[in-house]
Amino acid sequence: MGFKYISLKLPPDYSDEQLTNKIAQKLRLKSFTYQIERKSLDARKKRDIHWQLQVVVASDDLKGSAFERSPLLNIPYHKNDKKVVVVGSGPAGFFAALVLQKAGFRTTIIERGANVHKRAREIEQFERTGQFSPMSNYAFGEGGAGTFSDGKLTSRSVSTTAEKDFMIASYIQAGAPAEIAWMAHPHVGSDNLRLVVKNLRAAFQRDGGNFHFETMLQDLIVRDGRVQQLVTSAGPLAADELVIACGHSAYETYRMLMGRGVLFRPKSFAIGSRVEHPQALINRAQWGCERLPGVKAAEYRLTCRAGRPVYTFCMCPGGMVVPATAYADANIVNGMSLYQRAGHFANAACVAGVHPDELLGRESSAADALDYVSDLERQFYDFSGYRAPSCSIREFLMQQEPSQTSDSSYPLGLQPAALWRMLPTVVTDGIRTGLVEFSKKLPGYESGALIGLESKTSAPIQVVRERCGLCAGFENLYMVGEGSGWAGGIISSGVDGIRAAMAIIGQHQ
Repeated sequence: MGFKYISLKLPPDYSDEQLTNKIAQKLRLKSFTYQIERKSLDARKKRDIHWQLQVVVASDDLKGSAFERSPLLNIPYHKNDKKVVVVGSGPAGFFAALVLQKAGFRTTIIERGANVHKRAREIEQFERTGQFSPMSNYAFGEGGAGTFSDGKLTSRSVSTTAEKDFMIASYIQAGAPAEIAWMAHPHVGSDNLRLVVKNLRAAFQRDGGNFHFETMLQDLIVRDGRVQQLVTSAGPLAADELVIACGHSAYETYRMLMGRGVLFRPKSFAIGSRVEHPQALINRAQWGCERLPGVKAAEYRLTCRAGRPVYTFCMCPGGMVVPATAYADANIVNGMSLYQRAGHFANAACVAGVHPDELLGRESSAADALDYVSDLERQFYDFSGYRAPSCSIREFLMQQEPSQTSDSSYPLGLQPAALWRMLPTVVTDGIRTGLVEFSKKLPGYESGALIGLESKTSAPIQVVRERCGLCAGFENLYMVGEGSGWAGGIISSGVDGIRAAMAIIGQHQ
């Protein structure tokens, strides 16, 4: 049996029968099997929008050897009594723990938030009543911040194939749609992720791993560059190796680590607001029509390089803007989509890149950067509680005082606000330039609304560490994922955790 790669062009609403017939016609085969390797929507010409597929076809009528896939991540197994504690159950922490458990370590995950079922229930209560839970919110809880997002599985790195494939296979085994293995822009959807993270936890526990919810890391006992013990809200924990994957919202964890000698530095990050439009407007701008059979909802990615980098980030088609604060006295927003992306609105972060030194007007420290961002988040809360300050894009561009708000997906209500005065001047100036450019690229973009403070695109600080995640000056403390300042998004964070786990495995072989 041989195989062959082919490229196919198919209509947006193609059927499996059409795909099979297309393969048979192109290769003149009667008997074959196939696997989609990559699928992407080509919408460059509105009169010719189509799917572009890369397919591998296997048949006895094709010459050559059988098709063989590259093996998944090679995890060497050696049963040992070494205890590893992983702090945080987001992608970085969970996949680090999963790999270590499969390698024979005694692995424990501690998560400051609640399990996904309780977390979902208390988030729903927060959005209905405004009653905030510090243990169950959009930042903290099982699966990390990504559980309540669009579940995008994209990564710009081309050197993460083995780790990424391991993650994708794990997600599919846990109930994620099979298409995430081949879609150019795969997403799981927040509704699917709630089941996926629960099933991943069950698989980890079947392998012998321990999982403790509502258990917060409070302090570390460190001697001569080694972590001797963790102090947690549930009592002390011993660890031969410690992996911290706390996410970039855990400000008190950052400050505790600084107090225990972990080195951080400020770095460039991005802040701004969420921009929201009716999804039908985005569909018309991208496709020339309000609906396209076979495609869920139109996406966009916009950038402006006229001076300061300004770009859209984490676009959520058919999604909603959500209150994503990690703390009771702060107000920030983020975006979320369900798998079908069938909501009335589209939203994305519209942010400007900035360095903490620019915001403070002086050379800053990592602690300074944290203080600045947390102060800004509190200022937005002081202005309107959990209602999101908002104005139209036109009002923002013209600096026209807003008097009313538009319809929105945001569940806790909007408050008219002059966002150009609430955001830092350097950010406001950059976003204004970007919005003018974006409105030229997408017809009708200027009719949208700006909502709230988007301050969590990435961490404003970065841990000083070796490539494998080992913190400078420590023998057994690793920091990974978005909280480390070295990763961003589900895939890159998970890969970061896996690589730290493989380094630990290598140390004990």
